[in-house]
Amino acid sequence: MTSGVKNRTRQAIVDAAIDLLAGNPACSLGDIAAAAQVGRTTLHRYFGERADLLAAVAAEGGERLVRAAALADLERGTGGEALLRLCREYFDLGSLLSLMFAGAGGECWESQDEQCLVAVVERGHADGSIDPALPADWVLGLLWSQLYAAWEYLGQRRDASRHHVLDLLTRTLSNALRPPPA
Repeated sequence: MTSGVKNRTRQAIVDAAIDLLAGNPACSLGDIAAAAQVGRTTLHRYFGERADLLAAVAAEGGERLVRAAALADLERGTGGEALLRLCREYFDLGSLLSLMFAGAGGECWESQDEQCLVAVVERGHADGSIDPALPADWVLGLLWSQLYAAWEYLGQRRDASRHHVLDLLTRTLSNALRPPPA
């Protein structure tokens, strides 16, 4: 039972760090401890230094990206359909993506298999669901930039629902990737 409590406490600290660092990469460890509802001493028991916490945040981020890709079932359907499913799964990562876009955690975000995503785009080129004139790295850059734009829009527009912004995001990507009419 003790290890269950320890795991939940550690996860609460990592989750609080993701949420707070996404809005303010310079937030204090005291702020993170308060958001996790633990004392600063408890936070330091789990993470001796800020760098240790950032490494745990980056590792958690990599795991969440991999889980999202698995949920998107990238092997099913056309490449375009798979990419849109992935976009929907990534959209739900919210604060994590904001943190990633801010550059925190750097090298640890590379745990997402870029080659797998390139293969999805190439499949879309082959099956006609993604314009073959768009290089894979361009398509993936478009995916990331539109996810960023969607989260920024959602954060700035208090009247916008997550559902509406996700619809705008997938519509934009779908139209941008579609091959031109013959």
